[in-house]
Amino acid sequence: MDMNAYLSMFIDESQDHLQALNENLLKLEGDPADLSFVQVIFRSAHTLKGMSATMGFEDMASLTHEMENVLDLVRNSKLSMDEFIFDVLFKGLDALETMVEDIKGGGEGKADVRSIVASLKSIVDGSYKSRAETAAASAVAVASMPSGEAAIDEFQLSVLKQSMDSGLKALRIDVSLVESCVLKAARAYMVFNVLEEQGEVVKSIPSVTDLEQEKFDRSFTVIFVTSGSEEQLTAAISGISEVEAARAELLDAATLERLARPEPAAAASAGTAASAGAEAQQARSAKPARTEGKQPAAPVANRTIRVDIDRLDALINLFSELLIDRSRLEQLSSEIGRTELTETVEHLSRISADLQDIVLKLRMVPVDSVFNRFPRMIRDIAKSLDKKVELVITGADTELDRTVIDEIGDPLVHLLRNSLDHGLETTEGRLEAGKPETGTIWLRAYHSGNHVFIEVEEDGRGINGEKVKAKAIEKGVLSEQEAAKLTPDEISNLIFAPGFSTADQISDLSGRGVGLDVVRTKIVSLGGNVSVESKEGFGSKFSIQLPLTLSIITAMLVRLGSEKYAIPLTSIVETGILKRDAILSVHGNRMMTYRNAVIPIVSLSKVLEAPDFHEEVEEESEYIVIRKGEKWAAVIVDDFIGQSDIVLKSMGAYLGPTPAVSGATILGDGQVALIIDPNALFK
Repeated sequence: MDMNAYLSMFIDESQDHLQALNENLLKLEGDPADLSFVQVIFRSAHTLKGMSATMGFEDMASLTHEMENVLDLVRNSKLSMDEFIFDVLFKGLDALETMVEDIKGGGEGKADVRSIVASLKSIVDGSYKSRAETAAASAVAVASMPSGEAAIDEFQLSVLKQSMDSGLKALRIDVSLVESCVLKAARAYMVFNVLEEQGEVVKSIPSVTDLEQEKFDRSFTVIFVTSGSEEQLTAAISGISEVEAARAELLDAATLERLARPEPAAAASAGTAASAGAEAQQARSAKPARTEGKQPAAPVANRTIRVDIDRLDALINLFSELLIDRSRLEQLSSEIGRTELTETVEHLSRISADLQDIVLKLRMVPVDSVFNRFPRMIRDIAKSLDKKVELVITGADTELDRTVIDEIGDPLVHLLRNSLDHGLETTEGRLEAGKPETGTIWLRAYHSGNHVFIEVEEDGRGINGEKVKAKAIEKGVLSEQEAAKLTPDEISNLIFAPGFSTADQISDLSGRGVGLDVVRTKIVSLGGNVSVESKEGFGSKFSIQLPLTLSIITAMLVRLGSEKYAIPLTSIVETGILKRDAILSVHGNRMMTYRNAVIPIVSLSKVLEAPDFHEEVEEESEYIVIRKGEKWAAVIVDDFIGQSDIVLKSMGAYLGPTPAVSGATILGDGQVALIIDPNALFK
């Protein structure tokens, strides 16, 4: 039997099972006494073992078999979960994910998992406890050894790729100190000073913390982006006292991919001591994610098929053209007035409306497919920083277009890491500030109009406005005169400037000044925007606005003078008529009373500079109330035309920076109408 025919299905289902294993293992870590999670984990591991054995991936099958043995003891109450067991199981999942990625890249899925298998066997036979007691000493020895492979994570890979795309070079630089060197940490610090004058250090091996504490032999490695030459860098580093040698290696995209997926043998051997070492003795510092707004549902067997996304694109484009013709037929039918034609067009409209609902939902994917990997990431980072944190996820069922879903993972990874490292205080710092020792990070998603908003909020120290302003002036981002005019929110948003960082100490997580500018660049490239609100001492909230990128929306058609415009119906709360004497003036701004509140009035004709519409001469004006979150506004228009399904066509660069316009559509009479972006009107 040709197994290649089933390879794609195996990869997809393996990734689903591994994600389920990660999620349920995190839940079990939060409540080790709840054996219902163990049953679910055991079933996923058992299924994965059977699939791997059937496809001939023996290393995966042997590893899942040993994990299954441990879980079988736990579910039968013959073994109690502890920190060491959790760490070994998580190491096993990491190795399985590495093997699946290898298979996905065309490899054979082989890996040296002997060390992890040995740890699992030691758990089964009960000998692991004595081994764990001796691990602390060996962990120190391992920490002092130079890393054999400069492995990088997903976010660092994204930063390096972005830098290379902008014309910079990615280098691996190996530095060796002379054997007689006494102040190794000081020499490493001098090397970093030289490097940061000519570029940005993305990662160091060992970590910066280990270098500062001299937990290395005589050599260390850095992954570096620069516009300079390798020869100049190595010459500058070699000129530092007590540096024996410096070697720079240019990294290409293929090498970076390999570094992001290190050989399992290296990962396994490096993980053995860590899985049995001091980490296993630490108190649990991270809680599993708590998801709000979703009720647990009984498992239902889904009947699905996998469809190439290009075929979906073609289907949506064809249906968009069909919708334009439908609108044209409706227009002609009303003009001709024949009963038979009218009935046929009405039937066509009902069928196409049902078809439209189905077509639009085909490309929509819940953001849960991105959010579900963050609880594990937060757990691991919290342990490495020795912080206690709870991740609260809401709105995970909010749907976004698949193309946007595929791109937002990396920006969210950095925002979450930034919140955990920069935002949340240490346990001692939180207690001193009168806060609970466990910090909270909220990850939210929700629809608003024709956009989806994703928010990352934490209850940490907040952004120090004066420090940000001073750093921005020091970096040359703006002058002192310009800084004096900025509002607090504008000062907070300076952190998105390229190369900007307020970290006092450089670490593997932050302080290099590479990151938030990459986040903004990525979000803007998707047609979105990112901003931050912060209150010093109380935390920060990053808000990402993303377009739904739906090609078909329901809109209210309005008229301004001789031109027609479309406003997405999802942003409209109400329509009405406003008399001129009901318009209020508050500090020079026009306002109106609406439902026991006072809301601002926005003149669409002034925003769009409509030449032939002058609302000030009218005694009565039609208005539309729009809403964005908790903000309300009234938009003055000339006349209402009616509700219609429209095809959203991007105008690309043709319009330039036209305010409040998100695209255009072709109406039933053949005219072109611009589509208004209500969220932009709030600015």
